[in-house]
Amino acid sequence: MEDLPLDRIVGITSTIPIEIVFAAGYLPIDLNNIFICDGHAYKMVEDAESAGIPRNICAWIKGIYSAARKYHIRKVISVVQGDCSNNQALMEILQSEGIETIPFAYPHDRADKRFLHDQLVRLANNLSIEYSKTEEMKECLDAIRAKVHEIDRLTWVENTVTGEENHIWTVSTSDMMGDYAVFEERAVKFLRSVQEREPIQHDLRIGVVGIPPICEDLYPFLSSIGAHVVFNEVQRQFSMPYPTKTLVEQYSQYTYPYDIFSRLEDMQQEIKQRNIVGLIHYVQSFCHRHIQDKIIRKYIQLPILTLDCDRPGPLDGAMKTRIEAFIEMLKYHESGIPAESRVEIS
Repeated sequence: MEDLPLDRIVGITSTIPIEIVFAAGYLPIDLNNIFICDGHAYKMVEDAESAGIPRNICAWIKGIYSAARKYHIRKVISVVQGDCSNNQALMEILQSEGIETIPFAYPHDRADKRFLHDQLVRLANNLSIEYSKTEEMKECLDAIRAKVHEIDRLTWVENTVTGEENHIWTVSTSDMMGDYAVFEERAVKFLRSVQEREPIQHDLRIGVVGIPPICEDLYPFLSSIGAHVVFNEVQRQFSMPYPTKTLVEQYSQYTYPYDIFSRLEDMQQEIKQRNIVGLIHYVQSFCHRHIQDKIIRKYIQLPILTLDCDRPGPLDGAMKTRIEAFIEMLKYHESGIPAESRVEIS
């Protein structure tokens, strides 16, 4: 952040059409990412509460607010429909503190492409760029996203990329770290670095669905107890995994802003393709998406552990115990023999 020019930074509260931001000469910065990567993320939540944000509001909202203030963000694009239900109020708070805000809304119905097109054009107008030029930027970013798609493929096909690495790369496509050229260079370098790796030996293949976890050590802990995360649902959606020709088509196929049934279709397809035997459904404390856990459990015919976290930081003992019990249950289910009783046969 220190190396980026403040007058060109545009903070974003969720994944938005970054093609428009880049085409307009701005640098999109996902405020969620700079919050959770900050060495004092926990204190940023406390700072937001001290500033008047209620305790019973999602910690991501508090982190976005504190990140905008800490890094002196002057302009923010806020997703007011299709993401957190508190974004509208957050946008008003930022406005009251002198930060310019630009609303962006996804349609309620993903088939409503006219509404989406109008929102894309409106965003382009707000950033003083001709909409036609943003489609050219899409071609450029799609080539970069293809490298992240390859990282994802290596996670579940070749088993040479860890679930945590998959999470970091896919979640970072929300803003491409504010510099798509540097992001592409790093992705190429990473792909080269994993070419000589031996495959991960964990037999248990699981998925993580729901919003990206706020807890810092979920993936290392899962790996340490023999689980390989081969599917990060929402993070993968940030990478725009489907081939499309236009921005309207791309952001209408992006499942996260729409109803749970669009997401379920994607989950079911990837569960089958990636040979997943269990899911962790991550839900954020005080998030309205927690309600969807009931629907996911109804339609996904796999063992599911619902993991609810509040603030950034490591997993506590109770969470680790629940996760360990879940993974042991999956191992037993897969082998028919308790993990501690199994004998390796060469």
